[in-house]
Amino acid sequence: MDQHDLIIGGITQPSASGLYFDVLAPATETPMARVAQAATDDVSAAVTCARRGFESWSALAPREREACLLRAADIVAAEGEGRFLDKLIDESGSVILKAKGEIAYTIDLLRTAAGEARRLYGDTFPNDSPGRISMVFREPMGVVAVISPYNAPLSLLTKMTAFPLAAGNSVVIKPSEETPLTALAFGQLLLDAGVPSAAVSVITGFGEECGAPLVDHPQVDCIALTGSTQTGIAIGAQSMKHMRRCQLELGGKSALLVLRDADPVKAAEIAAQGIFTHAGQICMANSRIVVEREIEQAFLAALKAHCENIQLGDLRDEKSRYGPLINRSALEKVLAHIESALASGATLLTGGEVEHGLTLQPTVVLEPARDSTLWRDESFGPLASVVAVDDLEQAIAVANDSDFGLSAAVLTHNVQWGFTAAKQIRAGSVHIGMHSFQSNALAPIGGYGMSGIGRSGGKYSTEEFTELKWVSLALEEQ
Repeated sequence: MDQHDLIIGGITQPSASGLYFDVLAPATETPMARVAQAATDDVSAAVTCARRGFESWSALAPREREACLLRAADIVAAEGEGRFLDKLIDESGSVILKAKGEIAYTIDLLRTAAGEARRLYGDTFPNDSPGRISMVFREPMGVVAVISPYNAPLSLLTKMTAFPLAAGNSVVIKPSEETPLTALAFGQLLLDAGVPSAAVSVITGFGEECGAPLVDHPQVDCIALTGSTQTGIAIGAQSMKHMRRCQLELGGKSALLVLRDADPVKAAEIAAQGIFTHAGQICMANSRIVVEREIEQAFLAALKAHCENIQLGDLRDEKSRYGPLINRSALEKVLAHIESALASGATLLTGGEVEHGLTLQPTVVLEPARDSTLWRDESFGPLASVVAVDDLEQAIAVANDSDFGLSAAVLTHNVQWGFTAAKQIRAGSVHIGMHSFQSNALAPIGGYGMSGIGRSGGKYSTEEFTELKWVSLALEEQ
């Protein structure tokens, strides 16, 4: 097997302990590579390096930071599939279409972030005292600890890293232990594009040994996490002990409203795309489908037929819609949600069986109990629940019956109904005429409630990773 080391200060090196861990391919559940296992000493080395890197990187002119990020985008455009495609397929269990989509989105994110380097706008405001000027400056925060997830290990890591870099911060990347190879390749991409070696490090390892000391390190100024709500709560609580800024993009239990004027066949296709893409391992997936009774039966018939025609299998076959879950624990969690819901009186519309290995059939459960884990908790798998309602008011109430509030969607041709839902649903984004899994390099991605704190994307990311400083000037002797 290939062996991969940490990247600290532009140098690839083993961990201080000399330990390595195996990276498993979800499709086969067998080792595909060995990666250095970082711990406290490695974290300290990376953060100390990043502190030095911050001084040099933040001092560069905006055009120089912009140029580095644009070069990174150009490298991905020219070499992206060679650098990342096989890693995304083999390491994260992505089908080839999803992997190519991540690469394309990465180019957009890098180019968008490059533009942000020139848009660190400040402000002025009136001062009631004569002879005084008040100004507001926006400054980079310092060292940003980036803790990235396994479900979109390239595009989400890009978003979490490129915008802090554009603002002048340095970064220490701690990727999910499930997908470290993609992160190491991304770190090398940034170095190849000209980002100073001290400004970006990649340390691979596990949460307790590597992630926890990174979050607790006194020279880390900000933490960016995309991950589970449970992890976010722990990191947020630890950060508050140091009054340290956090940007937390966490779990979701997104609702898709299918209203009576929607075409049931088309709505079923959209709903399936919104939940079964990447085996439902997407925080914005519409795992709760709320349908008006007037079209319920037609919609369910179409959804069942669509699910049973979804092709699973070879990850490199462009007809395959999704592949395995990331590991056996993830599969067992989804199966437990199904079993618990059915035991509580819900009905299985389709699916529920393991196709092979870690690949679960597209699964739809009808009318789960509102206190069930299926309804309340994030399953993070190819599993949707469907409930029927009488009208729009009830549909909105059901959509809001959640501790999460990341995304939502409404299928209707009635603009008033769509906007009524969009205004009243408590979620960070609401999409009309689409499913809930939408992303855009400029959009503010984030959620209400247990779905996190802060927003990522475009200028919203830049603002998350900068500090505001008020400077006043007396033009006359006071």
